[in-house]
Amino acid sequence: MLVNADFSLPATVASRDYQWVASPQSGVERVMLDRLGGEKARATSIVRYAPQSIFPPHPHPGGEEILVLSGTFSEGDEHHPAGTYLRNPPGSAHQPFSREGAIIFVKLWQMKPDEQDPVRIDTSDPLAWQQQDSREICPLFSAKDEQVCLLRLRPEDPLFTQGIDSAEVLVLSGQIETAGQSFERGSWMRLPPGAYPDITAGNQGATVYLKTGHLLDMPTEA
Repeated sequence: MLVNADFSLPATVASRDYQWVASPQSGVERVMLDRLGGEKARATSIVRYAPQSIFPPHPHPGGEEILVLSGTFSEGDEHHPAGTYLRNPPGSAHQPFSREGAIIFVKLWQMKPDEQDPVRIDTSDPLAWQQQDSREICPLFSAKDEQVCLLRLRPEDPLFTQGIDSAEVLVLSGQIETAGQSFERGSWMRLPPGAYPDITAGNQGATVYLKTGHLLDMPTEA
């Protein structure tokens, strides 16, 4: 299966255009943002767990990155409320479930094989945030070819203050605007290497998930 699979092109999915697709597991649905493959795929998705839904135990050979957007997402004895950022490295395994229901942002098969350390960050903790000029930043992960953070932007502030190699953006609150279009909470955007659009926060500001530098060797003309 191919979804937004030409990484030389920009891709957007506005939250108002979500198309929920049932997963093989009862009670779990997803919005496919991009995808290369079937059930074992390099994939970026919004995943919704109904209350009391559970997956059987399974491994993640290519790693798994998660941001909990609402509810509580659980793995075994770990319970992650909204705002938790997780990285489960390649070769890890878990049994995910949600007692109360949850919505999560998930990226599969997108980690380097040598990434070994799990990451757990509570982005609701004020101590996780730093002031950076006119914006606030919550650093989540940094490597040679991948930087991940949350950003809080003031009204009409630009998202990018310098050139980027590639980027993915998920709007967590407020809205961002570009080329006369508005993207509200839950909207996703992927920008290929070389793209540097004028993106600004809306008149109420915005909080976004931002990943940069990670798409330099991805397929084109899919």
